Parts: sequence; structure tokens; C-alpha cells
Amino acid sequence: MKLELISFKLCPFAQRAIILLNTQNIDFEITYINPMDPPDWFKAISPTGQVPLLKVDDQVVFESSVITEFINDISTTSIHPDDVVQKANNRSWIAFSSTMFDDLFSLVTGDEEKFNTAKTALFDKLAKLETVKNQGTFFNGDAFNMIDAALAPIFMRLAWINEFTDNALSIAEFSKLSAWSDATLALPEVESSVVEGIDDVYYSNIEGREGHLSTLLVEEEY
Repeated sequence: MKLELISFKLCPFAQRAIILLNTQNIDFEITYINPMDPPDWFKAISPTGQVPLLKVDDQVVFESSVITEFINDISTTSIHPDDVVQKANNRSWIAFSSTMFDDLFSLVTGDEEKFNTAKTALFDKLAKLETVKNQGTFFNGDAFNMIDAALAPIFMRLAWINEFTDNALSIAEFSKLSAWSDATLALPEVESSVVEGIDDVYYSNIEGREGHLSTLLVEEEY
């Protein structure tokens, strides 16, 4: 079975899939495209015109949540917890966490009012996660599951923003989330889920958007 993941370098949903593929030691290729000007061959195979998209031999799997579940289906061990209720609970929180990317987008692109509104919305969601987070290393305990891969891109982007600014989005008030973030970002499977220098790209993206967040960048080179 030949797998080819198609996306762009900063796509957090593709990153979720890459983390899972890395975790399960599944061979795959990755092809990066410009989502603002996708090639004709991509338009021809993508029903939605959106990334990520996974080619499985000559078949196409699309929609990020379906891609991650497919990866679980072809894995030798499940990336979900065994308990069916806990598995459903994890899936619910994965869907919940996906809305945080809308908040992050508004934080990067919005003026001061939109920035503050988005920060409030994001931190309200983080507070809810803090209340349900297990005391263990990861969300469910010591095992790394799909929900941890789902949160990794969020944790990574928050870490970048805090590095680029004077901790404008510090999550230190959430002790369990902070420890969870540190443990997740330290995993080789997560570290290798992005290309080298992608933090510089994200920094440039913040600058280029010229939103309120760009005014909080510290005067250092990344």
C-alpha cells in the first residue's frame, strides 16, 4: 500500500496525520502544494479542493478526520483507547479542539479587538480541557493517543507565538495543559512532523498578516 499525503507545510490538520504515521511507523510520502494556487492535477483528484488529502495507491481519502481514522484502521495497534466510552469521549474532544484553529487564525490576523475576543474564546476552551485532562503524562494517562496528536499542532503554535512575543498566549495558568504540552512537543514523532525552519515561516506569516499580534513580536530573528 503506497500512501501519499498532500498538503501545505503549515497545515495543522496534515500535521496531525503525520504525527500518527510517525507514531505507527507507517511509510508514506508527502507532497506540498500551494493551497492558494493548487495545481490542476490536485484539482482533478480532490472533491473539495481542500487539503490534506491522502492518496492510497490509486484511491483518494479526504477530510482530515477521516484520514486520521484511516491511519488508525491500517495500524497494527489502535491509536485510540480500548474503552469504547473513552474512545468516544476522545473523539468528542478532538472535534472540540479543532475549533481552536479558528481562534488561532483570528489571533494572527485580527486587529486588537478581534485578537482579544479570539484569545478569550481560545482560553475558555483551554480551561475546559484543563478540567477533563487526566493526571498522567498525556490526555488519557501514559499512552500517547490520537487526541494527543490532535492537540500537538495547537500546542506547537502556542509555543511559537509565546517564543516570538513576551508570552502573549502563555498557558502557564493551566498546569495540566502546560505539562501535557511540554511532554507532547518533546516527542520525536511530533518534532519531526514539521519541516525544518517552519517556525520562521510562521513568524513571517504573523508579520505579513499585519494584525495586532504582529505588533507584539519581539525584536529578534527567528
